[in-house]
Amino acid sequence: MVKRRMIHRRIEPASQKITKPGKFVKDPVYKLIELTGTSTTSIEDAVDKAIKRAHKTIKNLCWFQVVETRGNIEKGKVHHWQVTIKVGFAVQAAA
Repeated sequence: MVKRRMIHRRIEPASQKITKPGKFVKDPVYKLIELTGTSTTSIEDAVDKAIKRAHKTIKNLCWFQVVETRGNIEKGKVHHWQVTIKVGFAVQAAA
């Protein structure tokens, strides 16, 4: 019997968010939203478009997770990609 060791890594790129120069949030709080990006080019382009659009109105974007990938077909070829992602961002600390 082969024993397998599972390694769990927790990705928290914003765990050291700066609120003021030289000050870090000790225990940051995050919020998740779900977005769907679209592209006629690629899956990556659909993800990139969703993140770029969210970045215009949401501060402290930290990570994303692909939830679903789908698309439509025309004349036997991929015509359009739709990629649903969850995007995490740090909630600002109360003043």
